[in-house]
Amino acid sequence: MLRPILNMTTRDEGAAARGFRLNSLEQIPVGRTARITDVPGADELSLRLLEMGLTPGTGVTIVGTAPLGDPLEVEVRGYRLSLRRREAALVNVAP
Repeated sequence: MLRPILNMTTRDEGAAARGFRLNSLEQIPVGRTARITDVPGADELSLRLLEMGLTPGTGVTIVGTAPLGDPLEVEVRGYRLSLRRREAALVNVAP
């Protein structure tokens, strides 16, 4: 039987193996708190999210949504921030 030389699991598979699943911030229900695991990318929007305090290891709570579901209101580092759902989708979190 041949065994692989390199571990070819992805970041998400490794997280699932450790007992939790990565979600994006937009998938967290109102009233729940999650911990930011990653804001991937080096584009302008990803860097702006990091500048606003959405950094790995930080706790974030979904406070509410607008009547049509967009934008989301989140609480991070003691202040509230409104994010469009497409922006929140860029932030990976662990419940």
